[in-house]
Amino acid sequence: MAFEPSLSSSIVRPPLASADAPSMAESLPNINFGFEDLRDRMNKFTIRFDEFIEKGRKRVLEERNQFRMNVAELQEDQRMRKKDIEILSLKSNTHAQVLQKESQETSEMHTAITAVTAQRDARATARDRLRGQISETQKLITQRLNAQKEHARHLDSQAHFNAPELEFWQDYLCLRIEGAGGNDRIKFVFSHVDGRNWEKEAWFELGMGKREYEVLQYRPKIETEKVDKAVDRLSDSRDLGVFLKDMRELFVDFYK
Repeated sequence: MAFEPSLSSSIVRPPLASADAPSMAESLPNINFGFEDLRDRMNKFTIRFDEFIEKGRKRVLEERNQFRMNVAELQEDQRMRKKDIEILSLKSNTHAQVLQKESQETSEMHTAITAVTAQRDARATARDRLRGQISETQKLITQRLNAQKEHARHLDSQAHFNAPELEFWQDYLCLRIEGAGGNDRIKFVFSHVDGRNWEKEAWFELGMGKREYEVLQYRPKIETEKVDKAVDRLSDSRDLGVFLKDMRELFVDFYK
């Protein structure tokens, strides 16, 4: 196709505007961008987002409160457990002290039982020993009683012979007989034993409570050996007259 300048000019150049022709803005197409729908959707989203945030905040608060409650419960449980541990520790210490005290008391009881047993054994031994001594003493007492009875029978059998003989010796030896404060002792008093003083007296006490005679006291103090010999002769012979004569001679010899 051949180029025609007139044709190209008519095509490129826009037509001249007239007073009644519409403006270019009015001639633009009417485009609907959906701002209201977008605004509505944004509002709904904002509401849902606020609700989500609120629910999240509430959940966080609830979880935080629950966490605090759990922490408080754990602390309380820990405190109770600590208290229980202290109580158990105290009970354990008390129980240990009780066991120690019981062990000490048991030891002391065993010691006391051992001491009591030893005392019982010692007393049993002493009792047996005393029983033996009592038995021996009873035998000795029986023997002495029999000897005294025999001696009493002998004295009774000799009494009717001794009475006249004593009267003779009292006159012959210037002798008198007195009590000496007991049933088994007699006091013999001699006069005329000192040639320079006939009133002076000498005496002795004769004990007859045993099988063997014995001179308990005498005045003046003559030789003990001679007195013992005279007593031995009396115990052997049972001759009281000869003994009285021997004692008078000892007193007379003392004053010579």
